[in-house]
Amino acid sequence: MTGLDRLLAALAALAGGLGVAASAAAAHTSGGETLKTAAQFLLFHAPAILALTGFAAAGLTRGALTRLAASALLIGLALFSGDLALRALTGQALFPMAAPIGGTVLMAGWALAAVAALVPARR
Repeated sequence: MTGLDRLLAALAALAGGLGVAASAAAAHTSGGETLKTAAQFLLFHAPAILALTGFAAAGLTRGALTRLAASALLIGLALFSGDLALRALTGQALFPMAAPIGGTVLMAGWALAAVAALVPARR
């Protein structure tokens, strides 16, 4: 595994842990539905990022493209889930349009993952 693979995997694990924490907080705070959505996105995407990182590290896909897809998912999560969580917990937005931008980056990350799966790995 490269240093970037280790970083991506660690950030994916952090996203999973934050998803668990946000799920627990959603059960005990007002604005819980918004926080629950943020938690679900974190929990759904963390394993996908781990899988992409594993594919890249194992040479099953084009490493750079797959790592780009994983990075896009992480950036999208930070913006989308971060904005939703901040709104739920403080009433303040991360910045204007953070959630829609994050959602768009997430969709781009999934599209990159599809491309990475279709492009043969170099042998």
